[in-house]
Amino acid sequence: MLHDRDFLKLWVGQTVSVFGTQITILAVPIVAALTLKVTPFEFGLLGTLEFLPFVLLSLPAGVWVDRLRRRPILIIGDLGRAVALSSIPIAFAFGLLTIWQLYLVAFLNGCLTVFFDVAYQSYLPSIVERDQLVEGNAKLEITRTTAQRIGPAVAGVLITIVTGPIAVAVDAVSYAFSAVLVFWIRRPEPPIAPHHTATGKRPSMRVEIGDGLRYVTGHRWLRAIAATSGTSNLFAHMADAILILYLVTERGFSAALIGFAFSIGSIGVIAGALLTNRVTKVLGVGPMLVLCAAGFSIAWLPIAAAPDALLFPALAGSIVALGFFGVAWNINQVSLRQAITPHRMQGKMNATMRFIAWGTIPVGTIVGGFLGGVIGLHDTIWVGALGSVVGFLPVAFSSIRHIREMPTAVEDDASAPVVLEAWTAPGAVDE
Repeated sequence: MLHDRDFLKLWVGQTVSVFGTQITILAVPIVAALTLKVTPFEFGLLGTLEFLPFVLLSLPAGVWVDRLRRRPILIIGDLGRAVALSSIPIAFAFGLLTIWQLYLVAFLNGCLTVFFDVAYQSYLPSIVERDQLVEGNAKLEITRTTAQRIGPAVAGVLITIVTGPIAVAVDAVSYAFSAVLVFWIRRPEPPIAPHHTATGKRPSMRVEIGDGLRYVTGHRWLRAIAATSGTSNLFAHMADAILILYLVTERGFSAALIGFAFSIGSIGVIAGALLTNRVTKVLGVGPMLVLCAAGFSIAWLPIAAAPDALLFPALAGSIVALGFFGVAWNINQVSLRQAITPHRMQGKMNATMRFIAWGTIPVGTIVGGFLGGVIGLHDTIWVGALGSVVGFLPVAFSSIRHIREMPTAVEDDASAPVVLEAWTAPGAVDE
C-alpha cells in the first residue's frame, strides 16, 4: 500500500491534520483560561459545545454521507475547519477575541468533524481493495494514536513559544494541507444512486436514519460489535471518570508518576498499531476480534484488585493492555464493518455505530462520578472493572468468531430495500 498514491495522499493528509488537531485540543482551552480568563462555568460550556454535535448530528450525518460523494465532504470539512480556526488568531491580533467566538468556533468545528469522520471511514473502501482494509486502517491508526501520545507535548512547546491563539493557526494550515491532498486523489468513487428505483423517490431523513439503525441492529455481526463497544465504553468510563482522582487523593500518586504510567502504557498503543495486521493474518479476523474484546474487557481488574505496593505496575500494565487490545479491536472491527457494508450504506452504518458506541460514554462518566460520591472511589472502579468483563460476550457468542478472512461486500442495488441487507450478511457463516 506504500506504492498506492491515492492511499498515501489520504494517509499523509490525515497524519498532518491529526497532529494539528492536538494543538487545538490544548490551545483553545488555554486561550479561554489564560487569555480570556473565563469562569469555571464558561470553561465547562466550551467543552460541552464541542461535544454536542456528536450527539445531535451523527445519525443525520450518516444519511448525508450516503447521499453525496464522500471526497467533497472531506474537502469541505477540512477547509471549513481551517477557516473557522483561522478566525481565532485573526480576532486575537485585532484585540476582538471573546469567549462567544470560541463557543461558535468549537461548535462549528465539532459539526464539521462529525461529517468528516463519518465520511472518512466510509471513503476508505473506495480507494483500497477489500483485502487491504486491515492494513489501511492499521496505518491510519498508527498516526492517529501517535498524534494522541506525542501531539500534546509538541502542542505544549508550540503554545509556550508562540502563544495559544497563534498556535491554532498551525492547525488551520494543517487542515488546508489535508484538503489539498484529498483533492488530488484521482481514484473515482462508485456512483451514488439518486433514489431507490422501487419507490421512484428518495426516502426522508427520518426513514433513512431508521434504515441505518435497522441495518446495524438487524445485522448479527454489526449488532454484536455495537453491543460490545457500547457496553465496554459504558463501564470503562465509569472507572475512568474517577481514576485520576482515586490515584491522587486515596493512593497518593503524583502527577509525574501518573504521567509515567501513561507513557509506559503508550507501548501498547504503538504495538497494537504495528502488529495487528500480522497477528490477524495468523489468528483470523474473528478470533482476533474475540481476543481483543476479552483483553480490554478484563484490563481494568488489575487496577481494582492491586494492593498499594503493586498499584503502579498494575496501572501501567492495564494501560498497556487497554492500548494494545483497543487499537487492535478498532482496526479489525472498522475494517470488517467497511468490508461487509454496501457502498450506499457506509455512511449510515458508520454513523449509527458511532452513535451507539459513543452514546454510552457520557452516561458512564456521569454514573461514575455519581457512584464515586456515594459508594467511594475504589468501589466505583470495582463496579467499572466487573461490568467491563461482560463486554466481550456479544462478540464471543456471535458467529464473528468463525470468520477467518475479510469477507466480500454485497453488491449495491439501489432497488433493493435496505432492511433486507441487514439479514443477508455476505460471507456469513451459520451459527
